[in-house]
Amino acid sequence: MKDNRDSIDFGSADIGKLFRSFFFPTLLGMLFNMAFIVTDGIFVGHGIGPQGLAAINLIAPIMMLINGLAMMFGIGASVVVAIHLSHNNIKAARINASQSFMAGCFVAILMGILCYSFPDTVLRLLGATGELYEPSYEYYIWFLPTCLLMTIETIGLFIIRLDGSPRYAMVANIIPALVNIALDYIFIFPLHMGLKGASLATDIGGVAAVVMVAIYMFFFSKTLRPYRIKHTRKSLLLTLRNVRYMVHMGASGLLGELAVSIMFVTGNLAFKHYLGPQGVSAFSIACYLFPLFYMLYNAVAQSAQPIISFNHGSGNTDRVRKTLTHSLIVSTSIGLLMTLFFIFCPSLIVSIFISDGGEVSTIATQGLPFWATSFIFMAFNITMIGYYQSIEASLPATIFTTLRGILFLVAAFLLLPLWLGPKGLWLAIPLSECLTTLTIVICEFCFVNREL
Repeated sequence: MKDNRDSIDFGSADIGKLFRSFFFPTLLGMLFNMAFIVTDGIFVGHGIGPQGLAAINLIAPIMMLINGLAMMFGIGASVVVAIHLSHNNIKAARINASQSFMAGCFVAILMGILCYSFPDTVLRLLGATGELYEPSYEYYIWFLPTCLLMTIETIGLFIIRLDGSPRYAMVANIIPALVNIALDYIFIFPLHMGLKGASLATDIGGVAAVVMVAIYMFFFSKTLRPYRIKHTRKSLLLTLRNVRYMVHMGASGLLGELAVSIMFVTGNLAFKHYLGPQGVSAFSIACYLFPLFYMLYNAVAQSAQPIISFNHGSGNTDRVRKTLTHSLIVSTSIGLLMTLFFIFCPSLIVSIFISDGGEVSTIATQGLPFWATSFIFMAFNITMIGYYQSIEASLPATIFTTLRGILFLVAAFLLLPLWLGPKGLWLAIPLSECLTTLTIVICEFCFVNREL
């Protein structure tokens, strides 16, 4: 069987060309995911109304948590497997890839059972009370099957890219997104299924993604085919050891998604406290858009990751540095362009989701330009955190993720509105990202002579 490195040479191909071979398919696949997220918001906003947007926004942290767990196993496995491939240890690479699927599925099933068992408790913790409880419950209860589906898809896409097939990973993003968009429209408008329909569309799109991942892994994989894990005591102990190391390497990926969940929950509570349900609906527009930029910057980080991890495993520090520089230029350029667009066209963006021009529209139009100042800092932070993950530097990756998504963020949401009023609500995320950027730059400057 031909090795995937025959078609993609991580160790000697031109960095720019190699990066582009991963980035454009990854970006295109994620753009279709973005199109689904935006389209879902448009359909819900126009077909169900601002209350539907608010309800989905309240449930979004569950999605972020599930995706975070999948990212943890996907990133951890991708780093470990890339290093095994750099040492030409194909069997170990296949074993670790298979173990990541097994562990991820186990955790996802456990999460689904817990969420199904205690729906009222979970919804109260998310702030789904009063008039928002019923629509939130309707979306929540039908959305939970996505736990397992999203986990398999996320881990699978990491493994497929590393196996040398970024274009197939792109298609495995595009087709489920198209299925999701089509069913969203059918369920919400002609069939009038409301939030239940939006949930079912997501579930069915997830099934399509899992089918595509399974087809590749069993029939088209070049190197990283599934490996049957033995059930002996020794084998299980080795599996636990390998999974623990993957979790260690990918923990910042989980923290990154948890940070988004915390942003949603903290922001929802803060906006509800200061501006009421209309504030939550306005903030939900930003929350619909936030994953789009997070995906863009993750596309950069995920494209650089196999190149950096492989060359880190080979001890080729010069190629590691070049790849990092290349990815930083791409991500910060995207961040700058997006910031300018949001500053100059906020009303256009809001009109995509809400057409009535009422209080929700006014709050969002005034706030989005302040919120958009976070984009360039976010681009830098996510790229640098991805770099630390790729070189097995899990401690700085975890620290910076915790700072940007938890410590700085919660403090900003608590303090800025007291000093600046409603404007402070929109500036909380930019301040958190800016402080994290300054921290990373200071740490890099202080340890500029350290080895990679």
